Amino acid sequence: MDKNVKLTNSAIFFSILYLTAFSFTVSLAKESPLTAKASLIRYWNDHISNNLPKPSFLLSKVSPLSVVNSAYFTKLASQKALSSHLSLFCSFANLFCLIDTNAPQTKTNLPKDASFSFYTNKQFSNYGSSRLGGADEFKNYSNGVNFATGSFSRYSRGSNDHHEEFTSYADDGNVASSNFTSYSSAAIGGSSEFQRYLPRVNVPDLQFTSYDSDGKNHKLTFSSYSDDTNSGNQGFIGYTKNGDDIPLDFSSYGNNSNVIWSSFTGYGGLGNRGNDSFKEYGSNANNPGNNFNNYGVAGNRSIGTFTSYRNSANSGKDTFQSYGKSSVSEKTQFANYGKSINGGTDTFKGYGKGAKDPSTDFKLYGVNNTFKDYSKKGVTFALYTKPGHPESIANKPVKHWVEEGKFFREFQLKEGTIMKMPDIVDKMPKRSFLPRVISSRMPFSTMELQSIKELFHASDNSTMEGIILNALQECERPASPGETKCCVGSPEDMIGFAISVLGRNLIVRTTENVDGSKQDVMIGKVRGINGGRLTKSVSCHQNLYPYLLYYCHAVPKVKVYEVDILDVESKNRINHGVAICHMDTSTWSSGHGAFVALGFGPGRIEVCHWIFENDMTWTMSD
Repeated sequence: MDKNVKLTNSAIFFSILYLTAFSFTVSLAKESPLTAKASLIRYWNDHISNNLPKPSFLLSKVSPLSVVNSAYFTKLASQKALSSHLSLFCSFANLFCLIDTNAPQTKTNLPKDASFSFYTNKQFSNYGSSRLGGADEFKNYSNGVNFATGSFSRYSRGSNDHHEEFTSYADDGNVASSNFTSYSSAAIGGSSEFQRYLPRVNVPDLQFTSYDSDGKNHKLTFSSYSDDTNSGNQGFIGYTKNGDDIPLDFSSYGNNSNVIWSSFTGYGGLGNRGNDSFKEYGSNANNPGNNFNNYGVAGNRSIGTFTSYRNSANSGKDTFQSYGKSSVSEKTQFANYGKSINGGTDTFKGYGKGAKDPSTDFKLYGVNNTFKDYSKKGVTFALYTKPGHPESIANKPVKHWVEEGKFFREFQLKEGTIMKMPDIVDKMPKRSFLPRVISSRMPFSTMELQSIKELFHASDNSTMEGIILNALQECERPASPGETKCCVGSPEDMIGFAISVLGRNLIVRTTENVDGSKQDVMIGKVRGINGGRLTKSVSCHQNLYPYLLYYCHAVPKVKVYEVDILDVESKNRINHGVAICHMDTSTWSSGHGAFVALGFGPGRIEVCHWIFENDMTWTMSD
């Protein structure tokens, strides 16, 4: 590596600042043809056959890197040295990075009870350690913010009779991450309560590693936790391990959520007299998944109750591996468990093996379950549902929470119609594309996950690792029947994909602004693209990733409309929206939110939705 790469961050910063200022001064009279914006305009002129105006909303997303900065970071990318200068790279290139800045920690051992109201993104590591008595309340914490994060590592460790309450935490956020590593470890007495924690969050990511380990009688309550959220995960690793007499209550956990995964690894191991209750956990959820691996191993006289667990959910999958292994007098009850609408599966492997005097009772348990190599001793099956049994299929629909107005019918796109506009505001972190000359030198595949994690300083089980992995898996997912898809990290790649589907005579559209969001609006003039007939289109939606990344896809049999959106009272035009209608829904899942909101089912109706802020759709020019 040459001497330039070995410069300190400060030296690099001031060198780049000087060169950038010099470059800007030289090019004041005429913008350099080497900028990302100039490159995109040339690409557009060379590849798109019409003379329509360039879309300003797409031009605004190009990389802000100057010519000098771009050349410098391209060199670092070629030498695989970007990681050493990540802070500068993220700042200059306008990326979304989660870098540990060693921010000062919040003062510990406050002399009186603390109330944290309307706080956002603070660090509480080692807070409340060895605290005697008292209570801390986190209320309205990080509500409504785009990226909510909090570190509660080693919080309340070794405390005695201390109470913590998290109420209305990170409501209505986009990405919410919290780290509760070694939280309340070795705590005696007291309690922790999580109420309305992370409701309606888009991507929740929680880590409860070694939470409440070695504690005694420190009660834990999770009520209305992660309800109505979209997609994310919670990791409970080594939770309450070596605990003594710790009551735990998961009530209304993950209800009405979409694809929430929870991992309980080494949970309650070597515990004494644990008392865990999972009530209405994952009810009405869409494809929830839970992995109970080595749960309650070698525990003594512990009780586990799963009541109405995953009841009326759409599909779902739970795995109980080595659950209660080598335990003593452990009691577990599964009542009304797994009564999913669309099947769902449960696997019990090595359940209760080597246990002494176990007691396991299955009552009104669902179908599609597998028991492998489990202890037959002390197990009873009462009214266990068999395939074909009347109880195996619920007679009521799943009542997922779907935002009003998110999906609608084509007939509603008629002048004078009053309808609810969903929240179309882009809640993703603000980012820019990278120049292709840089992104092409950076790893981007699940096979290269470790290299990507090293590049963006993403530790194992961190929020950034989850963000990276989710994006890669979505991009590598096989296309749905009839779908053509591609992930793009530059506007040139986006144009290239659109041309491959539609040809060179293209136009791109997006909704003009966000006015009318979450309000009743009136439909004004409506114009159907291609005369309102079926047309080809390529829709591009953002994926969360360090740099701006779009998932672009084309699906058959769609119609695209441009719509004036009016204020209901004044009838004034407040927005100009773009809507797309999917005329063939026969391959969609029966649990899709569109059918939950509109009724009917796959193939029985068309489904329309708006193009949200910063998303776009490409069509052939009229």
